Amino acid sequence: EIQSPGGPYGKVTKDNFGQPGITDLRNPSLAAAMRNLGLAQRFGVGIAIARNALAANGNPPPAFTVTDTHVLVTVRRKR
Repeated sequence: EIQSPGGPYGKVTKDNFGQPGITDLRNPSLAAAMRNLGLAQRFGVGIAIARNALAANGNPPPAFTVTDTHVLVTVRRKR
């Protein structure tokens, strides 16, 4: 399990969390710095990349629990 403090932000809500094309940056200055340092390539694609990688590995899809105060993702092993 991976837990992130802070719930959805901006255009992202509990209802649309993880849907393609719906993204927002909590700290645009920090995001720009991460990109300039080469630590981020693209924004808003991480969940899709994780889902694809898990599927390619034969794992079940990640399970997300989203509240106003945190996001929890559960990654399960192959069956």
